[in-house]
Amino acid sequence: MRYFLDTEFNGFGGTLISVALVPEHEGDEEFYVSLPLPDAIEPWVEKHVVPYLRHVPPAIDLQLNRIDAADHVAAYLEGDSDPVIIADWPEDLAHFCALLVTGPGRMAGVDFGLRLELINAAGFSAAANSRVPHNALHDARALRDFYMAD
Repeated sequence: MRYFLDTEFNGFGGTLISVALVPEHEGDEEFYVSLPLPDAIEPWVEKHVVPYLRHVPPAIDLQLNRIDAADHVAAYLEGDSDPVIIADWPEDLAHFCALLVTGPGRMAGVDFGLRLELINAAGFSAAANSRVPHNALHDARALRDFYMAD
């Protein structure tokens, strides 16, 4: 199955703040987790991202540390024999992959493998199409809707 990825992070090169995976079929279980905020938050992120972190359904609104978040991603994907993670921005994929690394020589239990796909989303703007811009879950939903409309 295809899963549409979006992340929020603390400015360019900053730490991961939240991650969402939205399956291609509406109605299937979505994934969202936020991570502890860094001590110093970029002003733009403080204004445009942080206020919207909790604007997700309560059933999937989790705040976890990095290792628990990585394990949660693995558990979410483990029933899928061929997950494909789709993103429209390379930094989303970079943060996602970095999250799966849980220590020196260790990674979350994604030993079933997964594929990553960076799509050409020319003309797509998560900020313009998301119900809650700069919220990873809502932005991932918008990306799915854009992709599936083609």
